[in-house]
Amino acid sequence: MAFEGLSEKLGRVFKGLKGKGKLSEKDVKDAMREVKLALIEADVNFKVTRDFIAKITERAIGSEVMNSLTPAQQVIDIVNDEMIKLMGGKGAKIDFPSKPPCIIMLCGLQGAGKTTHTAKLAKHLKSMNRRPLLVACDIYRPAAIDQLKVVGEKAGAKVFEMGKENPVKIASESIKFAKDNGFDVVILDTAGRLHIDEELMTELKNIKSKVTPNEILLTIDAMTGQDAVNVAASFNEALGITGVILTKLDGDSRGGAALSVLAVTGAPVKFAGVGEKLDDLEQFHPERMASRILGMGDVLSLIEKAKLSVDEKEQEKIARRLKENKFDMNDLYSQFQQIEKMGSISSVLKMIPGVGGKVKDEDIDERKMPRMKAIISSMTKKERVRPSLIDAKRKRRIAAGSGTRVEDVNELLRQYEMMRKMMGQMTGKGGKKRFPKFPGMGGMGGFPQF
Repeated sequence: MAFEGLSEKLGRVFKGLKGKGKLSEKDVKDAMREVKLALIEADVNFKVTRDFIAKITERAIGSEVMNSLTPAQQVIDIVNDEMIKLMGGKGAKIDFPSKPPCIIMLCGLQGAGKTTHTAKLAKHLKSMNRRPLLVACDIYRPAAIDQLKVVGEKAGAKVFEMGKENPVKIASESIKFAKDNGFDVVILDTAGRLHIDEELMTELKNIKSKVTPNEILLTIDAMTGQDAVNVAASFNEALGITGVILTKLDGDSRGGAALSVLAVTGAPVKFAGVGEKLDDLEQFHPERMASRILGMGDVLSLIEKAKLSVDEKEQEKIARRLKENKFDMNDLYSQFQQIEKMGSISSVLKMIPGVGGKVKDEDIDERKMPRMKAIISSMTKKERVRPSLIDAKRKRRIAAGSGTRVEDVNELLRQYEMMRKMMGQMTGKGGKKRFPKFPGMGGMGGFPQF
């Protein structure tokens, strides 16, 4: 995951500070030297890093911190505060005009995920009760129009295209079409290039001049590090971008682009692509990202993800069955499905405070949940309702049917029983059961280990 290396290094620095009790000016400066190296290794722009460290050091060696009873925590708070400022302070939103349609122009180099994120953005806007129209302005890349149609259909958004017509004319005609047909957002999927060239920029400038977009969003690949920031600076100089969609932030990127792009271009990161699915687009919140980087989790994003992914009625039903001690394998299977909708297990765990900084991708077996679902699917209806029926012979049949081992079946049954016992022990006064809330878990206090 992005920032994993940075989070680990910062965690070690802060742990060292906490172990010292009172801090001297030398302690702070030594720690800031380590933070500086961690940021540079994370591919944060050197000038941005230098200014960032200077601000933290100036604040951290003040008397308020040095004389504090918890100076290490004060330093961590300052780092958190300055990191939030570095990324923009507050989450930047799309600037919707009072009179629709809102025209959003997406641009970027080839390979940055521009067309896919056009559809992701459309789906995100549809969840906000908007009616987006996708426009195929990339007439050069083979199958670009067909790709937009495919992802547009998956997102439930209409695609406007005029074949190989001039992109400026396509953009202009799409605005008329949107006004005539009640679309309140127009998203222009413009042509990308393998590298920045004059011909590309001229076409984009002409589209901008013709349709006057409300937003010019640049898609940049977080995996490319400082190259991404250089691309952003070039596009900003030519077009005056209003924001950035940072793609592949779930990958093995060092994350430096997220911390550098605003300081270099003046344009904030507005969205982050965090997976391959069309649902995997998040509004970028600087305060939440800083919290993740510093290993403090991100409860708000976790709750939002749960609200979007989880079937409330299904969770109420499962919570009721837990209270009535009727929770069975069918309910467990349903829980697995709900959890899967929220994304990978590692991405969910990293949002939980106290857990986020300790979870490493290699420690999580993402294949375990599909295996457990396969095991439950191999059970008969009676076995799902009454797992106590499953003896050694049945276990062998279930393992063979699910392509797993008898040991895997035993592990699932053990965890199921452990969960039932845990729920049975959670009783308050008068025998009334109390179930700790976890976002999207319907009062389910725990789930199998991964």
